Amino acid sequence: MEARAVGKYIGVSPRKMRLVAEIVRGKPVKQALALLQFTPNKGAQYVRQVIASAAANAENNHALDVDSLYVSRIFVDEGPTQKRFRPRAHGRVSPLLKRSSHVTAVVAEKEEF
Repeated sequence: MEARAVGKYIGVSPRKMRLVAEIVRGKPVKQALALLQFTPNKGAQYVRQVIASAAANAENNHALDVDSLYVSRIFVDEGPTQKRFRPRAHGRVSPLLKRSSHVTAVVAEKEEF
């Protein structure tokens, strides 16, 4: 059984968020939350919230044990990009792209053989 959570429209570029997601993929939930708590990247706090939400969904909706959960899948998709402009020399303008991300985390119970 698995549970998932989605964080949408996060104001960090997907490229930066994917670096943080790579850190916790495949790790136990408790260890992943501890790692993200002390990771200095801005995206770490958002990934931490999404993983914590997925763990809470597993506990409350599917009655799974939190201690046996691990991050089975986590991926970052590109959200909408806000287009802004910055004035430059000689009356010109250059585009400023403010990118956003959608983070999806899936936690599952460890299968014991």
